[in-house]
Amino acid sequence: MENTIYIRMRHRVQARVHEKVRLEDIAQIIASESALPPLKNLLVHQVTEKDKSIVVIDVMQVISLMTTLVKESDIQTIGPAQTIIEVLIKEKGVSLPFFILIWFLLFFGSAMGIMNFHDDVSMQSVQEKIYTIITGKNVVKPLLFQIPYSIGLGLGMILFFNHVFRKRINEEPSPLEVEMFNYQQDIDNYVIIHENKESMKQLDHD
Repeated sequence: MENTIYIRMRHRVQARVHEKVRLEDIAQIIASESALPPLKNLLVHQVTEKDKSIVVIDVMQVISLMTTLVKESDIQTIGPAQTIIEVLIKEKGVSLPFFILIWFLLFFGSAMGIMNFHDDVSMQSVQEKIYTIITGKNVVKPLLFQIPYSIGLGLGMILFFNHVFRKRINEEPSPLEVEMFNYQQDIDNYVIIHENKESMKQLDHD
């Protein structure tokens, strides 16, 4: 048991350009008290500008580095076989005119989408009929019904996306967050598979 080392790679970590990535940054380690400090401080990768935005560290690469420190130990891996290092690159701030332009495009685009949908399903005609059934009066613009409906539509969107500006309503993830998570998972899987293919090509070439 004393010679057994357990390592679990983290799925995704962040690092800045020129930052040194050590083993404790990309993995959880269980080892003896004497072996743990040098393993945690083991240099795995140094981020450079050539790395662009993503670096994939494979567990086999990590084990190869670990064996230089703990030659007679049994290394057991648990969990994912790769860690994705996301390189944080300083981005330029968005100018105010550009932000306002994007805001207007999103606002009027979503408004046009909602109005076109209501026109396709004849929402005004339906509302007029519902108003007539409830009140017995024929009104071309039943504002008494349309105004609460519009407010309810906005509140429904807030509840659906589970956010009021940056404030979350409850701890439950919104459908948009779930879709973004799934999208990120697909990207990570693609990056890992693509990186493995490139590594195999380099090995075959060597």
